Amino acid sequence: MSELNNSNLELASLRSRALAFVIDDLLITFLIVIVFWDTIVTTTNDPAVVLAIMNQFLWPVLFVKFIYHSFFVWYYGATVGKIIVKIKVIDYNHLGRVSLLNSMFRSAGRILSEMFFYIGFLLGFFSEGRQTFHDKIGRTLIIDV
Repeated sequence: MSELNNSNLELASLRSRALAFVIDDLLITFLIVIVFWDTIVTTTNDPAVVLAIMNQFLWPVLFVKFIYHSFFVWYYGATVGKIIVKIKVIDYNHLGRVSLLNSMFRSAGRILSEMFFYIGFLLGFFSEGRQTFHDKIGRTLIIDV
């Protein structure tokens, strides 16, 4: 299904989606490091202390990811990574802008996929519209711009 309903929309490749994923995760990681820099630099080499600090960052990281993906997909139709690789998120049903609620569902589904060993991302290899778990939850498709 590389063409959508005889329109000029073409599904984004898995390669471009993966590149956008890496760019977005690097950006979020960079933001988290900036925010928590003081805590990070005071970390000792004790593995127990490092693990405790990493656990301390879990909820803020998940919150930032949720807000980042929800807002950018809803407002711009793409995250920064998707904008750079020239792909866009659209609504599956009407091929238009994604609603705020669906972008929030998609963001929550993406976080769940990450938490469970990225299994939800594997659906993109086997579904007709290259939809991952979070695309199915958010009722979205990813297309080339």
